[in-house]
Amino acid sequence: MFDLGTLIPLIIAIFVIFKLRSVLGQRTDNDRPPFDPYQSDRGSIEQQDDMESDTANDNVVTLPSKRSSRKSSSRKEAEPENPVIAQINKIAGKRTKLNKTLRSILERDPAFDPDGFVSGAKLAYEMIVNAFADGDKKTLKSLLSKEVYDGFAAAIDERVSKGEKVQSSFVGIDKADIVGADLQRDETQIVVRFNSQIISATVDKEENIIDGDLQEVVEVIDVWTFARSLKSRDPNWKLVATEADD
Repeated sequence: MFDLGTLIPLIIAIFVIFKLRSVLGQRTDNDRPPFDPYQSDRGSIEQQDDMESDTANDNVVTLPSKRSSRKSSSRKEAEPENPVIAQINKIAGKRTKLNKTLRSILERDPAFDPDGFVSGAKLAYEMIVNAFADGDKKTLKSLLSKEVYDGFAAAIDERVSKGEKVQSSFVGIDKADIVGADLQRDETQIVVRFNSQIISATVDKEENIIDGDLQEVVEVIDVWTFARSLKSRDPNWKLVATEADD
């Protein structure tokens, strides 16, 4: 009934199919998808990165932010002192009336520089002393208030009327200190005490010495008051009062 030549190949085919199924198995819903080498690499890399990240996080020490660092450092280190305030503290000492007044002047006039003022006052002092000795009213007028100028001009006129003149040599200023200050409305005044050395003598028409000594260096102590209006655009100070300090 069956051809043996046909039956034998059929048996062999059935056997091969059965053998393959037993080796490879059947696909079910629980089977993994086909192998993707690129997807597998990405998965392993991501897994490795996660492991490295976890390891790194275990060793990370959180540092303070810049802002918190600034705050902590600012607590430890005080802010640098304003250089002008430092000058005022050096000149007037701390918590003194003079210190308070100089600070008030600085508030009203931010350009106020105590050291610069003293340098200018020393220069003005020398110019005024020499101008008075030479009878130079023009120079005096630019440096003095009207009241002080009138007094200096009157002394020069009297000297000229008598035929007298002053021969002097300005040696230098040993010391100049701010010893007082005042702020009234829009005018500020600063008092400076000068210690200077001058050679001076008053001579008559015949060059005879009436007062002083041309061979002696004399120490002179003057207390001068300078003032300026805070409303004025002119930054220069003028001499408003003079006083000799014995």
